[in-house]
Amino acid sequence: MAILNERSNIVIRFSGDSGDGMQLTGTLFSDTSALLGYSVSTFPDYPAEIRAPQGTVAGVSGFQVHFGAAAVNTPGDYCDVLVAMNPAALKANAKWMKKDATAILDADTFDEAHLKKAGFATGDPVAELRLKGYSIIWAPITSLTKAALKGSDADAKTATRCKNMFALGICYYLFNLPPEHTEAYFASKFKKKPALIEINRTVLKGGYNYAANTHAFANTYKVASGQLEKGTYRIINGNVATAWGLIAAAEKSGRKLFCGSYPITPATGILEELAARKDLGVKTLQAEDEIAGICTAIGASFAGNLAVTTTSGPGLALKGEALGLAVMAELPLVVVDVQRSGPSTGLPTKTEQADLAQALYGRNGESPAVVMAASSPSDCFSAAFWAAKIALEHMTPVVLLTDGYIANGSEPWKIPSMKSYPAITPPIAPEGESYQPYLRDAQRLARRWGIPGAKGLEHRIGGLEKDALKGSISHDPENHQKMTDLRAAKVARVADFIPDLKVAGDPSGDLLVAGWGGTYGHLLSAVAQLRASGKRVSLAHFSYLNPLPKNTEAVLSQFKRVVACELNMGQLAGLLRAKLPHIPVLQYNKVQGLPFTVAELVQKFNDLIAGE
Repeated sequence: MAILNERSNIVIRFSGDSGDGMQLTGTLFSDTSALLGYSVSTFPDYPAEIRAPQGTVAGVSGFQVHFGAAAVNTPGDYCDVLVAMNPAALKANAKWMKKDATAILDADTFDEAHLKKAGFATGDPVAELRLKGYSIIWAPITSLTKAALKGSDADAKTATRCKNMFALGICYYLFNLPPEHTEAYFASKFKKKPALIEINRTVLKGGYNYAANTHAFANTYKVASGQLEKGTYRIINGNVATAWGLIAAAEKSGRKLFCGSYPITPATGILEELAARKDLGVKTLQAEDEIAGICTAIGASFAGNLAVTTTSGPGLALKGEALGLAVMAELPLVVVDVQRSGPSTGLPTKTEQADLAQALYGRNGESPAVVMAASSPSDCFSAAFWAAKIALEHMTPVVLLTDGYIANGSEPWKIPSMKSYPAITPPIAPEGESYQPYLRDAQRLARRWGIPGAKGLEHRIGGLEKDALKGSISHDPENHQKMTDLRAAKVARVADFIPDLKVAGDPSGDLLVAGWGGTYGHLLSAVAQLRASGKRVSLAHFSYLNPLPKNTEAVLSQFKRVVACELNMGQLAGLLRAKLPHIPVLQYNKVQGLPFTVAELVQKFNDLIAGE
């Protein structure tokens, strides 16, 4: 009989060929965990190639789920259980197993041909990978799936495609989770194809019963009951949250939402989600290229819409000239950059934080823009809302940085009341008054928005330098200096309208960890672990990068050492050194297409505290 182990949290990693359904399997597992009240964090890990050869390490797709009773801020460094549907999946992911982990392997795929494709030199992958001492479960998942469907309407191809549900059933038994939520998913997903409901339900129960009746599992696991704060939740990923935040901002501002974009990994999900929301008045255009995408958005902004364009690093580079047009025309525009590994095409499905410098400076001329960053999948909602609010009220482009890790990752999101979000009041010029396009309000330095078609608001606009009031073309040297100063001052003035930089931990100490974007969960977890051991370490995580919060210098100056941790070669570190040259900023960087691990951060911070 298996021994029941009670744990506070568990990490499981599903892996297999990109056609094995591991993303769906992980999503269904995380949905069930969230519905039971657990805190959940996920990390989908897609192959970098569109369709790598089947059975090869390059084609392995993974999905890691971390769930627990208390708050979970990362998908976990290493997994307690690895599900590997073929030898390539085992080879790619064995290094991410904890020392006492369990590996559930589809024994049917560990034949000579599959082992050779995966690059194993012998017929003993366990020995080659030095997995002696791990709990290795050889489960004939493929053949048992076919056996479970014998006599059903499922053909051989359908039966093989269902094997991921057999693996999911095994995991539900292993972690004492009920399969009913997934069965409800089948009923909804296949309501027009009832035969598929029964096929998938049969296979799911087959996996559950196999695990319950075999003696292969020495341990099963039980995580204490979930303790999410009371409220209405749903699982959400960063791209969907970004789209919804923009929709919420459109509602609060009374402006129609327009998104002009060109599909690009990993940002396409935002365009797809917005395109599905015609019922909320959202307009979308899939443009022919990146430049057309931003230019249509600028046109929509000129016409009075909340205008958005979405992209990733290579696309942001192409949008640079048009973004300069939005700066010159002083039109509200939100540019969402879901960062990925580069340069050039790089690793399209892997995460990175290397576009900060591009967002800050990647345009010709003196072309300042507000730059923000989201810190988690659910934070993408608020970040998108505030990016739109700043763009509309300050009449300026805003670049919102997310990344592949939080865009595709998911977590439970407590659906907020929109009453808790402020109104958005764009400075729209009233019809019929004498209109000076570049007359500014004293508080924000924002010009008024003259919507075309309104009597008396006729004006000229474009990419050439503007007269400081009339908006007509001006080649006057002093006017150019004045307008350059005003555009910079307007962005700097945003600092008066953003929150102070907050510190997680004590306001002073031996080490301040500085971060931004999707590294938040890992940095917070590492800092919490060190603080629990008595170390004087705190975290300052930046959501606003241009302008920086007004109290940035005051916060950083209270610590003996400051270290900026980024998934790049030191771009935040460089920004802080430029803005605060008298404060030495150390850096810790990683550029591997992967998030930090909490373990490596803890080691680095311990070394810094010790003075190494």
